[in-house]
Amino acid sequence: MTIKVGDSIPAVKLMVWGEKGPEPVMTDTLFKGKTVAFFGVPGAFTPKCSEAHLPGFVQNADALKAKGVDAIVCTAVNDVFVMHAWGKDQGVGDKVVMVADGDAAFCKAAGLEFDLTGKGLGLRNQRFAMVVEDGVVKSMAIDPPGAFEKTSAEAVLAGL
Repeated sequence: MTIKVGDSIPAVKLMVWGEKGPEPVMTDTLFKGKTVAFFGVPGAFTPKCSEAHLPGFVQNADALKAKGVDAIVCTAVNDVFVMHAWGKDQGVGDKVVMVADGDAAFCKAAGLEFDLTGKGLGLRNQRFAMVVEDGVVKSMAIDPPGAFEKTSAEAVLAGL
């Protein structure tokens, strides 16, 4: 079942890049006591994700924070090394926290998986965006495969 407004974020371990390299982080820690703009992409370095989705959140980071967002978190079913490299490539700096869901633990627990096995891409996230307050989903959008509209930073900003 897909996560929806009013649901709590599933408690799973993800990975972030810390000062000394890869570090585990629990979703409870990422979302506790904060308002978070949280979005997921099908894959790091993929065209729409790199040309529009992630850059939109980087460009709109200040506007999102002015509307009460404490943190912006991006996730994909990629390993932490790939997510770190993609963040550097995209110049996210401290505007977006790049979180690796390498085992697809979050996307499976949230019902957001997208199986592209037949295309050689394996299990991925659906393209999603949500606002999470203290671990509870307050707004949620999922774009159908191939689309990019409801999950943009601009759409999240308009909903705040």
